[in-house]
This record gives sequence, structure tokens and C-alpha cells, in this order.
Amino acid sequence: MYGANAYKTYKTNSINYASKEQLLLMLVDGASRFAKIGKQAILDKDIKKAHENIVKTENIFYELMASLDISKAGKWGKSLMSVYDFIVRRLIDANMKKDAKIMDEVIPLIENVKDTWNEAYKISKTKKVIN
Repeated sequence: MYGANAYKTYKTNSINYASKEQLLLMLVDGASRFAKIGKQAILDKDIKKAHENIVKTENIFYELMASLDISKAGKWGKSLMSVYDFIVRRLIDANMKKDAKIMDEVIPLIENVKDTWNEAYKISKTKKVIN
């Protein structure tokens, strides 16, 4: 019981005190994790679990889309929005059809988004240390 409460407190504090950049990394990490769980649930024929996890992944990308300020981001922002939109549409298709092959297509894209944001975070931290 104590361990579960300590973990919950740690998790809550991690979120409450995280920077915007760290929250973004948590989101994309969660999207990757939920997408993989959703795919496995499709393979296991666990329709409810597949649906719940794919929807969690969709919701993360909707949040990423809502928080992306294209007017400030310029060309790369529009490109990123297109990638997010494509991922969401493919997730919807995968969820409706319960198709693991579509998840096989979209999971590497989600991983690329995650890797890109992790790399951007590392670069931004390096620049802050140098300046």
C-alpha cells in the first residue's frame, strides 16, 4: 500500500513540477506506450483495451495539435501539424477496423515524433547551458 501511494505522489509531483518541454516529452512517451498497448490488444482480440489505448493515443495527438502555434512555428509547424493529423487519421482507421497492420504503420511515426522531440529537448538544454 505504501509503495503504491509513494509512486502516485511521485508521479503527481513529476507532472506538477515539470517544465512545458518535459510535459511534452511525457505526452509523446505516453503516446508511444499506449499505441503499442493498443496494437497488442488488437492482436489479443481485447477490443475494449485496444479501443481505450488507441483513443488515449489519439487524445495525446489532439492535445499536441491544439498546443502547436503554427503562426510562430512557421513551415516546420505546418509540416508537424500534417504529421500529427496523419497519425490521428490512421489511429482512427486502426481503431475502427481493429487493424494491427495500420498500427504497425503508425507506431514508427509516433516513435519518430518522440525521438524528434527528445532530440530537440537535448539540443535546447545544451544551448541553455552554453548561453
